[in-house]
Amino acid sequence: MDDLVKKHCKPCEGGVAPYDAVQAKDMLRQLKGWIVEDGKLVKLYPFKNFYETMAFVNAHAWISHREDHHADLLVGYNKCRIEYSTHAVGGLSENDFICAAKSDALFSL
Repeated sequence: MDDLVKKHCKPCEGGVAPYDAVQAKDMLRQLKGWIVEDGKLVKLYPFKNFYETMAFVNAHAWISHREDHHADLLVGYNKCRIEYSTHAVGGLSENDFICAAKSDALFSL
């Protein structure tokens, strides 16, 4: 995961094939608790309360802005589900795994 956290997302305008199942599985080995569901990289983060959930969501928004790669978030009182995919390629790319690693690093603070 440390290698992914140190990387930065690269602009993606399409024209590149998304990761296939083997590539995605290989990349998943670098992350903990993430799954591929319906072609998206997904994880559910638990929190103690709404304040902690929203603090994570706001910090996550800053990371997304800095990397210019944005996830779909489903936010509840004590949880946040993150879904990554690269729309320009119609599936998963390295950018999704980089941001997933950065999300995990944020959660561990």
